[in-house]
Amino acid sequence: MNPPDIPAHGGERVAAAPAAHGVKVVFTLCGGHISPILVAAKRRGIRIVDTRDEVTAVFAADAVARLTGTPGVAAVTAGPGITNTITALKNAQLAQSPVLLLGGAAPTALQGRGALQDIDQKPVVAPHVKLVRQVRRVADLGPAVEEALLASLSGVPGPAFVECPVDLLYDEQLIRGWYADAAGKGTAIADRLLRWYLNRHAAKMFAGAGAPYAPVGRPVAAPLAGETAVARAAEALARAERPLMILGSQAIVESAQAASVAEAVARLGVPVYLSGMARGLLGRESALQMRHARRKALRESDCVLLAGVPCDFRLDYGKHVRRAATLIAANRSRKDARLNRKPEIEAIGDAGRFLVALAGRVAPGAGRAAWIESLKVRDAEREVEIDAQAQASGEHVNPVAFFRALDRAAETTPCSWPTAAISSAPLPTSSPRGPLAWLDPGAFGTLGVGAGFALGAAVVKPSAEVWLVWGDGASGYGLAEFDTFVRHGIPVIAVVGNDAGWTQIAREQVKMLGDDVGTVLARTAYHEVAKAFGAEGVEIRSQAEVEAGFAQARRLAASGRPVLVNVWLDRTEFREGSISM
Repeated sequence: MNPPDIPAHGGERVAAAPAAHGVKVVFTLCGGHISPILVAAKRRGIRIVDTRDEVTAVFAADAVARLTGTPGVAAVTAGPGITNTITALKNAQLAQSPVLLLGGAAPTALQGRGALQDIDQKPVVAPHVKLVRQVRRVADLGPAVEEALLASLSGVPGPAFVECPVDLLYDEQLIRGWYADAAGKGTAIADRLLRWYLNRHAAKMFAGAGAPYAPVGRPVAAPLAGETAVARAAEALARAERPLMILGSQAIVESAQAASVAEAVARLGVPVYLSGMARGLLGRESALQMRHARRKALRESDCVLLAGVPCDFRLDYGKHVRRAATLIAANRSRKDARLNRKPEIEAIGDAGRFLVALAGRVAPGAGRAAWIESLKVRDAEREVEIDAQAQASGEHVNPVAFFRALDRAAETTPCSWPTAAISSAPLPTSSPRGPLAWLDPGAFGTLGVGAGFALGAAVVKPSAEVWLVWGDGASGYGLAEFDTFVRHGIPVIAVVGNDAGWTQIAREQVKMLGDDVGTVLARTAYHEVAKAFGAEGVEIRSQAEVEAGFAQARRLAASGRPVLVNVWLDRTEFREGSISM
């Protein structure tokens, strides 16, 4: 038996690094290439949650990273296991989430020779991650994983990838025996050369593998904006008569700092719009938070602070901010701070810590009451319009009224609400109740995040009530994960807004092109699909059934069962013209 600090095989070295850095869970879809990693991680007390699709595993790891500030970890097998993760990796990259992907690979001696699931994985993965490490010695496995974990958190956070060939993961005796069998016992020169080559190859692979390995977790310091940038931003805000802030996901990339960031925003006294993962940061009752008519407010403001938000399509590439305004950009990424619109003041560093530093210098400005009140009046007027839309009656459930009811029902956190979930998409009617109570996919516009996000949220907050909101189109990406929810005892409440179509697309497509091709679905019995996986199902076909249906779903989830609520929706013109370019 090996001493406790000398790993018995490579899989133990891989598992030791995440354990030392506080990783509590690894999401996976099993494969022989990675089995030693999973077994070793379990022995170290890391929870193994296996999914039905590798992309779900990475989405779940992404959710864990956002909610905890610790890298989320997924382990998948070689070849198609890796390629199945690409959408989730790119989503994590654009959302700036610290994720570690551990990937299997064909045996080192057989790569490029037609081995099972063997492809050149680096060029497939590299464009979507911060770091790629392809390990070739057992002794290098642990250090490579540690390097990847730290890289995922440093600077602008993002995913990292470590490729772990199968012959580095199992114990040395087994692998040397495998190579001996492969070499055979022939006496021909070619046979003897093959044995010599494989013995030499194995010696290189296992060199140093008998050395102790006991990693220790290391913190990663957040990058800080310079004092000059903080001072200039403070002066600009002090001079402004109509200042405005927009906070994005990067403002709370350090999840443990969310309360400090919220306090700083309140002290600054500047009206604010929250986007992405920052939604819910100020709770539901903040007098500073605005929810509607953001474009108009930006065009009226004389000083705009973007905290962790780039000028991408969501801000019309910077055109929402008028040219005469002073633009302050706080961002870990200089590229994002300057994207499409160069700011007058750049604060390159963690956006959340920048807000905390700024609040220590800026006293709430006098004379802004009228500005804030004008924004609040505009918000209230829009809410009246939405309430009027919620009163419309039809054959089934009014989508706007549906979201109003859902907002009342979802009382606890965290919630998983994919941005483009319901095809009618009246998400502005919903208000998260606190920080990190809303999981937002990010700028990639990715459908299919929901099941993985809900899974990750439930693992991080096992006592919380987790709601997953799907459109009937998006639900098709993750329905099979109800099997995962059932097997792992994850009592998610999944709500499917069923309007029998990809309606957000169909509205504009039919109007502009006169054809609904490719956008028509059926009123499928999604709740029966969930039941077939061993979950509970509730069907709601009319407005009168909504409140009782949600109450029933909550009771079932409270008993420990995942639930799918299939809500038949009417069509709506809410948020018409939502195609983005």
